[in-house]
Amino acid sequence: MLKKLILLFSIAAGLGIFSYHAGLNGDQAVAISIFSSSILGTLLFWEFRLSFAFLGAAVLLATRAIDLENLIRFSSLEVILFLVGMMVIIGLLKDAGFFAWIVSLIIRTRNLTAKKFVFIISVISMGLACAVDEVTSIIFIVAAILEICEYFEVEPVPYIIISVLATNIGSAGTVLGNPIGILIATKSGLTFEDFIVKAFPLAAVCLLITIAIVMFWYKRSLRQLDRQIKEFGSNEMLIKLVSVPPDRQIKAALSVFISTLLLLAFSHRLDLFLGLETNTILLIVPLVAAAFIMIWKHAKAREFIEKDVEWWTLLFFLLLFAQAGTLKYTGATDVLAKKLAVFAGHSSSALTGIVLWVSAIGSSILDNVVLVAAFVPIIQSFQGLGSNLHTLWWALLFGGCFGGNITIVGSTANIVALGILEKEKNIRLTFFRWFWIGLTVGLVTTTVVWAALSFLPFYG
Repeated sequence: MLKKLILLFSIAAGLGIFSYHAGLNGDQAVAISIFSSSILGTLLFWEFRLSFAFLGAAVLLATRAIDLENLIRFSSLEVILFLVGMMVIIGLLKDAGFFAWIVSLIIRTRNLTAKKFVFIISVISMGLACAVDEVTSIIFIVAAILEICEYFEVEPVPYIIISVLATNIGSAGTVLGNPIGILIATKSGLTFEDFIVKAFPLAAVCLLITIAIVMFWYKRSLRQLDRQIKEFGSNEMLIKLVSVPPDRQIKAALSVFISTLLLLAFSHRLDLFLGLETNTILLIVPLVAAAFIMIWKHAKAREFIEKDVEWWTLLFFLLLFAQAGTLKYTGATDVLAKKLAVFAGHSSSALTGIVLWVSAIGSSILDNVVLVAAFVPIIQSFQGLGSNLHTLWWALLFGGCFGGNITIVGSTANIVALGILEKEKNIRLTFFRWFWIGLTVGLVTTTVVWAALSFLPFYG
């Protein structure tokens, strides 16, 4: 442990010193050093991740790299409140027995196999991410997977990872899938229809490739699941025991959930119609739904908040977002983006590759919203590149979403899923158990996108 600590602080200090001598100012160097130490601390000491987040925020304030007002502003409270609201809704579904009902439906699927199960959870994960957002999708699907794996008595980790990989891929399919989709659409002039016609098909192809990869990667786990399905599936009595009819409580909870999803799906349109700031309805909907649930189920309101809301993960989110925002606040990300743009010269194809791979690698360790926000003004400055400017926007979208699959902290969906896994099953995933499959899927799918953007004029 001591060696890891020495390595952590050596790398963090080295990055800060290097940044300062490379021309960055003191605040930028401190921001880079502190943020890198928090990230490395999370990767090397996962169980102490919140401690590193607390310490990092304290040092940033003490060194005046950022002030309290901007630390709060960059902490993305809207994301935290959105997650709180959605976790309350999921708590209602769990209390109503909704996930047990989903389990019974999947178990009763005709000729269910491990491969069919992987395909089903992958498609559902992508579909939900496209329809609403990656966080809502992963909260829903992880709860269902845990129920199913508990029934079949198999380890849930491979299937949780598969669902997260599919969720991150699906988040690039529509404007609603990820906050960066809305940001890119508003800055580039791309419409919802543009995403459906161009982004969704490419994301679907990448999902099929990912399914093939994970089926090979986890073939031993799939064989074990096949054995368990054969054993439990032949016992009709057990199937009847887990079969849950959709009673009035489940139907009522499902009505609240579907209404929430529909409003979230049209949230951006409602923002425009009502003249509200972007994503205002996105925040309002889960809060109103959670308030309604706590009034309706007032006897269990405190339980929904105290037990179903993953406060440990949310606090980690809040402080990590604040530290990532400090990079933007000090101008460190702007300096990096400008240097990359200059390095590409006037070649649109080279710039497309740089934007795609830098955003993919960067989003594996950095909040993709902050990364995209830093790239937007740089891409806008390349108006002289003509029609190929749209290719840069697609590169930024896919890189920001697909790069999240590479590391354990690469996206919000990753951290939420692993937080639920740790809370519900007390299973802590190591960095490298995630990294190798995440890196494989991330590199392959990003390469597919690179080929499509480079050789298909359709994306120009």
